Amino acid sequence: MRTWHILVIMAILGLALTLTACGEKQLLNQVSFSADTITPNADKDTDVLVITYNLSRSAEVSIYFEDNDGNRYYFRDHIHHGPSVEEPYQVYFAGVVDGYVLPHENKEFAGFTVEKRVLQNGDYTWIVEATDPEGITIPYTGTLTIADADTALPELRGFSIYPPVFTPNRDGISDRATINVDLKKDVEELIVYLEGNDGIRHHVEWQEKLTPLNEAGWHEFDYDAGVDHGADPPPDGVYTVTMRARDAVGQWTVATSTLTIKNGGVPRAYILNGAVEWSGEGPEVKIPLNSTLYFTLTIENDSVVPIRTSGPPPGAIYDSDQNYATLGEYQQSGAFRVGIHCETSPTDHPWRWAIGGPDDLVADDEGHLYLPAGERATVSGGIRLVDYVEARNPQYCYASLIHEDVQISMVNFRVGPIRLFIEVP
Repeated sequence: MRTWHILVIMAILGLALTLTACGEKQLLNQVSFSADTITPNADKDTDVLVITYNLSRSAEVSIYFEDNDGNRYYFRDHIHHGPSVEEPYQVYFAGVVDGYVLPHENKEFAGFTVEKRVLQNGDYTWIVEATDPEGITIPYTGTLTIADADTALPELRGFSIYPPVFTPNRDGISDRATINVDLKKDVEELIVYLEGNDGIRHHVEWQEKLTPLNEAGWHEFDYDAGVDHGADPPPDGVYTVTMRARDAVGQWTVATSTLTIKNGGVPRAYILNGAVEWSGEGPEVKIPLNSTLYFTLTIENDSVVPIRTSGPPPGAIYDSDQNYATLGEYQQSGAFRVGIHCETSPTDHPWRWAIGGPDDLVADDEGHLYLPAGERATVSGGIRLVDYVEARNPQYCYASLIHEDVQISMVNFRVGPIRLFIEVP
């Protein structure tokens, strides 16, 4: 095989010399490798050589290597170049070629793709060839030895995404996607991104764990689609998730899967006009002990996604020594609720209500309640004042719209404050 290949190249070179003698400039010349042996192992000693070639006119250039079994490994595959200007072309070569797998590795590397890989130790024939638009091809050849190569790949084992469908809208349910991998080698770069049909890449943030970034071991990437930072997520749809790893030698491995974004968006809700109607008149309200302080306000969902809520429903009346847990409710991450707080409240916003009633809310398949996008709902309720603190009478009370375990935005905090005086017999 090697002898036949050399004979073909000699015949083509003979034709090229004939054309040159007739006045035609040789398409490809001044071809050389700066070394005949390299040791691509990132120790900064004989890791790299320089390939030089000169083109007299535009051509597609290929640079590849053949082993003793005739297997071909491409470094450059039909790359278009214009003619050399002043100086020949030069390119650095560190032993890394287009990805390949050895016969015994097909099943072993089933979970990822080898995109770039260093040549295995051994002797190779290098070929630099150029083909012009008329189809004339000129090759040059030589030999190269690869020794002490770092051939271990940055394998991406156990690459997984959960859940495969997620809804980044901060409702506390399937808001995040987790991407895991077991990296088998220290690398220089480990990145993850989503890419849709528009070609835009959305990078995924690495989640700090016991294994430092880029070191071999178990890694986790956390994706919230940007909504935790107040950014609109990518449009709903199916995205390709790509994980790429590059080691110090320059080998690349790639793992891919898909992730579906559904009902994505940043929730934005407000107490309409910042207005709260309280029982009584004026900024100071007098309520007899054991009587009820009532309120009414309107919630507006000013976002493109429904917002989740939980009970108790509007109209519920608390005793002042109770809280939402007393009524069998609990704090739910991602749920919106109206809260009332007074200065002597034993906990933060102890009295809470859903942001709408049965006629305002819709339920999903699992029974979670939502106020649809663009809708409004009126919320009312009361606190029966069964106790008081003499040293803090009167006291200030106010309403807030709470996004539980997420935030109380400034525009929804301490809305409609009143000065409450509890009248004691």
